[in-house]
Amino acid sequence: MISFKGAHFPKDIILYAVFFYVRYGVSYRDLEKIMAERGVKVDHATLNRWVIDYSPLIAAEAKKRKRPVASSWRMDETYVKVKGQWVYLYRAVDKFGDTIDFMVSEHRDEAAATAFFKQVIDANGFPSKVVMDKSGANYAGLENINMLLMLEYVVDAGRFNQFY
Repeated sequence: MISFKGAHFPKDIILYAVFFYVRYGVSYRDLEKIMAERGVKVDHATLNRWVIDYSPLIAAEAKKRKRPVASSWRMDETYVKVKGQWVYLYRAVDKFGDTIDFMVSEHRDEAAATAFFKQVIDANGFPSKVVMDKSGANYAGLENINMLLMLEYVVDAGRFNQFY
């Protein structure tokens, strides 16, 4: 539970301001005006402190409440236009079609695929199976993650053997 002890404003106001800033990406000065329209006089510097202090706590709380994903994943990438620029959208869904994670990248290569797999595994744990197309970059990215896991396992086994 997030503690608002010592805050001079009610937690509902703080949460509303942080949500509005994170969700809509407005400036602190614009958010100050938005809050004033709702009858809350708060300085933009205070809003900045709230976002810095409370947004990581809110994200951690949301992560704790996130439902687990299925262990079988489907992974693909597609080419989409974002703000007039073509980019690659990497995404992973579980066997029920629920989105696990996504990433936008300028490149479709081994480094981008590796970064995506690292991101999705760090956030959701290891899958039992990954289904993907025949993209060489995606396969290489998954192989890189497997190699990192093997190296980690070997290093951990070496530490274990030092003590026994």
